[in-house]
Amino acid sequence: MSLRIGYLLPTREQIMAGEPDAAPLLDLASRAEDAGFDSVWVGDSLLARPRHEPLTLLAGVAGRVRRVELGTAVLLPALRNPVLLAHQVATLDQIAEGRLILGVGIARDVPDIRAEFTAAGVPFEKRVGRMLEGLRLAQALWAGRPVDWEGRWQVRRGTLAPTPYRPGGPPIWGAGSQPAGLERVGRLFDGWLPNADAPAQWCQNWTEIKRIAAEAGRDPGKLTGAMYATLAVDEDAARGNQRLDGYLEHYYGQPAAMLRQRQACYAGPAAGAMEWLQGYAAAGVQHLVLRFAGNHEQQMKMLPKLRSALN
Repeated sequence: MSLRIGYLLPTREQIMAGEPDAAPLLDLASRAEDAGFDSVWVGDSLLARPRHEPLTLLAGVAGRVRRVELGTAVLLPALRNPVLLAHQVATLDQIAEGRLILGVGIARDVPDIRAEFTAAGVPFEKRVGRMLEGLRLAQALWAGRPVDWEGRWQVRRGTLAPTPYRPGGPPIWGAGSQPAGLERVGRLFDGWLPNADAPAQWCQNWTEIKRIAAEAGRDPGKLTGAMYATLAVDEDAARGNQRLDGYLEHYYGQPAAMLRQRQACYAGPAAGAMEWLQGYAAAGVQHLVLRFAGNHEQQMKMLPKLRSALN
């Protein structure tokens, strides 16, 4: 199986730049498809890191591009009512004709994200249970049969329509590299999309996920191992690193040195970026999701050489 390469739309970056128009984002999605990317992704946040609502934006993208897969990197299901979420995702998957990948996560424990959950009326400490139960309820509704549900939400003979284009719903990829996150992926999800691991650690964690899946009676070969990475490609390494540091600090409001320790990042020449990403390909990554710091269109141009090097 050839390595697939995805592109993250700069929704947060456009808001920070005071440019909320969606049309340039749709244009970037089209350019990514034309450039040969295999997928287009959108992040999620309500108030902590304001940006376009991901499912709504992906519906627009789905109408613009016809080949690439579409994904959330990553959605926070705990912030949403799962019945409404199931309806939105099913409709989006119909628009995308089965090209949707639902990347999901529980969010990092930092003050602005806790405040975001409070504003949404969701207990932050209950977010894992809410996510897991909500996804189970959504999957039950995606089957198209009447659903009775007793739990955080009560459903009486509820029938969802339309159901997703793909029977059973889109594949669900879990984020995170903590032991509990690896356990969730191995036992429950269809893929893994972390953003923190170096290649050797990624390989170790992926091996653990496959072990957990096998012990749960699942086929590890049916899971997808992915990686979310941030790049600032510049032939001047010092300038690239300066740009990456500025990008991270502006995006998260935290010191770049700390952020680099917990996110997979590269800054420097294209040749070095290819070598760095080759490490992930050698570790077994099947799908790379790339976030660019700086000029997106310029960095997109390296895709043909990158694909040749990685495959």
